[in-house]
Amino acid sequence: MASLVFLVTTLVFAGTCRAYYTSIFSFGDSLTDTGNLNFISPPLSPDCMLPPFGQTHFHHPNGRCSDGRLIIDFIAESLGLSYVKPYLGFKNGEVTGNIENGVNFAIAGATALDLSFFEEKGFVVDATTNYSLRFQIDWFKELLPSICNSSSTEGCKDVLHSSLFIVGEIGGNDYSFPLFETNAFEDLITYVPQVISVITSAIKDLIDLGAVTILVPGSLPLGCNPALLTKFATINEEEYDQAGCLKLLNMFFEYHNELLQFELNRLRVLYPFTNIIYADYFNAALQFYKSPEQFGFERNALQVCCGGGGPYNFNDTALCGNLEVIACDDTSKYVSWDGYHLTEAAYRWMAMSLLDGQYTIPKFSLSCLTSNTSAYFINYTMK
Repeated sequence: MASLVFLVTTLVFAGTCRAYYTSIFSFGDSLTDTGNLNFISPPLSPDCMLPPFGQTHFHHPNGRCSDGRLIIDFIAESLGLSYVKPYLGFKNGEVTGNIENGVNFAIAGATALDLSFFEEKGFVVDATTNYSLRFQIDWFKELLPSICNSSSTEGCKDVLHSSLFIVGEIGGNDYSFPLFETNAFEDLITYVPQVISVITSAIKDLIDLGAVTILVPGSLPLGCNPALLTKFATINEEEYDQAGCLKLLNMFFEYHNELLQFELNRLRVLYPFTNIIYADYFNAALQFYKSPEQFGFERNALQVCCGGGGPYNFNDTALCGNLEVIACDDTSKYVSWDGYHLTEAAYRWMAMSLLDGQYTIPKFSLSCLTSNTSAYFINYTMK
């Protein structure tokens, strides 16, 4: 009976929130990609498109680099909206639906900086770097007349004013590609202002086009990332914090986030009538590593669910998606899915803490959003 009450409450609030957000438009990398990777021909990074990816919720691989839903999926659910469909699916004619309800331009492996930047530095990168943030914004501009479904400026404004834009997470790959080839952090730090500049430029473009509500996630605490922990393993215990994460790496990504927030503050001054919301992915995820059992995770939150052995169950020669690699029995007990990406369970907790305002700056101001989020997650956990 209690579950039924909360289900009704969820539906009521979801209907109310549609008056605020009728669609979601998103940009970023594999943390946000809901299937664009599926529609690249030939496939550039097939691992996320092979079992056991997608097993928890969708029961089949669909281009999401996790066992199930991502943060963007939980945001869409909490707002009573459909999952945001991939742009390349629409472009290829393989995905149908009303694009006014939202489109996802994020693609796994994408960077903020263009491919030419990495080529000039001599770094080896995935071909998906061709689909940088600037390219994704250009895709949005090309699709905009169809999204608006109107030649009038006012008709376009109505659609964009009622849309939630999610710009990111983006930038992690800009640093990860060099990190796997060099240990020169002093060089890496010089890239941060360039990455942030591209992100802020993209936000300006969206605002100029008519966006009024923009959610901008920061970086995850990648010092807790099993792939990077394996790469930079050391016997020096002082290099690790109490959770077992690498201090130097987390300090670097905190610097990225601090600079991003500084620039977002500048944008708020320039655009006082735009709601620019910083999503603190770093601290929303860091709590899992500090107190895993509080969220239902195993005591060692650094262990990978779907991996090929090693101290963290991560082996870059036996990655998730390979036939010989078997996923854990209960994904809800793990934070890390494949060593690079998080599990659906971790993304669910992150989405909850973002939507109720714990890790957003400023907090979400719509009362129906907060109420809807609470009702949705209470209903989910009581089933």
